Amino acid sequence: MEEARAVKEQGVMQIALISHDSRKELMLQFCAAYSSVLRDHRLFSTMFTSKMLIAKTKLKVQSFLSSLDGGVQQIAARVACNEIDLLIYFRNPNERTSSEGAEQELFRLCDVYSIPYATNIATAEVLIQGLRRGDFAWRNLLRADKNL
Repeated sequence: MEEARAVKEQGVMQIALISHDSRKELMLQFCAAYSSVLRDHRLFSTMFTSKMLIAKTKLKVQSFLSSLDGGVQQIAARVACNEIDLLIYFRNPNERTSSEGAEQELFRLCDVYSIPYATNIATAEVLIQGLRRGDFAWRNLLRADKNL
């Protein structure tokens, strides 16, 4: 009951979910464990992560291009337009990817536009608990100020 009230008070958040190939199973487990929280929000992801999440968790996820084809840049553009409220990006810091530059730009934009983000399971847990409590209601005020 309290959880539902917190979500209603803060409104629907727009959450981007991205993961490196070696972290896709972790993303799947995370989203399955927190599906009761995530299903009340709008979810966005790159192509392969979204296909996996839709198939395995039944969550509604809007798909962008794959990371290799510019999906990270598409999500970064949404961040720059203040259309993403929270980013969870499970990455493997020991793995070099062809989209590293795009990833760094995405994180920079999150910092510029005050978008909370997590790049590992520990921080993602903190953010999801905050989402459950309604700690991100201030994001709605930012969107209202920008007439979004």
